[in-house]
Amino acid sequence: MIHYLSFVGSVGAIYALLAIALVFIWGQAGIVNLGLAGFFAVGAYTAALLSVKMGLPFIVGVAAGAVTSAMTGVALTWITRRMDADYLAIVALGFAEALRLVLQNEAWLTGGTDGISGVPMPLRISSGSLAAEVYCGLVFAFLFLCGLLVRRLIRSPFGRALRATRDDAAVASMAGKNALAFRLKAFAVGAAVMGIAGALYAHLTSYIVPDIFSPTVTVYIFLAAAIGGHTRVRGALVGGAVITVLLEGSRYIASHTTVLTPAQTAAAREVLIGASLIAILNLRGAGLFSPRNERAPADSVGVENERVELKTCE
Repeated sequence: MIHYLSFVGSVGAIYALLAIALVFIWGQAGIVNLGLAGFFAVGAYTAALLSVKMGLPFIVGVAAGAVTSAMTGVALTWITRRMDADYLAIVALGFAEALRLVLQNEAWLTGGTDGISGVPMPLRISSGSLAAEVYCGLVFAFLFLCGLLVRRLIRSPFGRALRATRDDAAVASMAGKNALAFRLKAFAVGAAVMGIAGALYAHLTSYIVPDIFSPTVTVYIFLAAAIGGHTRVRGALVGGAVITVLLEGSRYIASHTTVLTPAQTAAAREVLIGASLIAILNLRGAGLFSPRNERAPADSVGVENERVELKTCE
């Protein structure tokens, strides 16, 4: 039982990581990224290939997954820089689906529909039978560090400028803020966190196939961010936990149902998840943690006021 709970906890932490990335890209930068599953896959396959085919250490695979995913995000944002937000969302969705098809057909590199197996879980030898529990703690350590980093960025001057470009890019540009540069940086940070989540997932399951990275993953993470509050890191953590409980709880209920056929049980499970999420969002439309803008510290505000006064006196 403890192994199962450790696995579920690791999956929930990975979902929370993805939700944190979405909070930064969607909630703070205002970019709707429907290609979340694609960046998740980039991180997973990068780590798996480096680990299985090149024998590189776990941390190298995680770092490479983050860098590769971030570079992919920057490239996609640059290509779509002249498009409106809605078109960017469509292109990102198309990118994720195109990437999944490439992963299915390029068997010489990705294993095709057979996937990649034998991705090693770190610390398995030293921790023995407690490998799943130790790895769960490692995943939560990554969740803590990424959450802390994103939270600091949100509260920094960069985060305030990012929200300014989100609310009105034209006004922000008049104030000397390069909206495109901020979008590129935001997407790079968010995509890097998604790549880390993908790498952690590959080492958790030890086996990945293209079907894992379907658009359903994107839907689940958007729902997790919406449940907790799509502008708050705290909301991403709670949303990741809620979506994990709903997914695993409905799986448990479905497995103990004898009235329905397996196909009907799977459909009923999806209906149950959808109904539960609709009920939550109707009761709390803005999420469990309502949106708020982080204000500048009082000392920095005072410094800015002094500068304005000096300029006025001059």
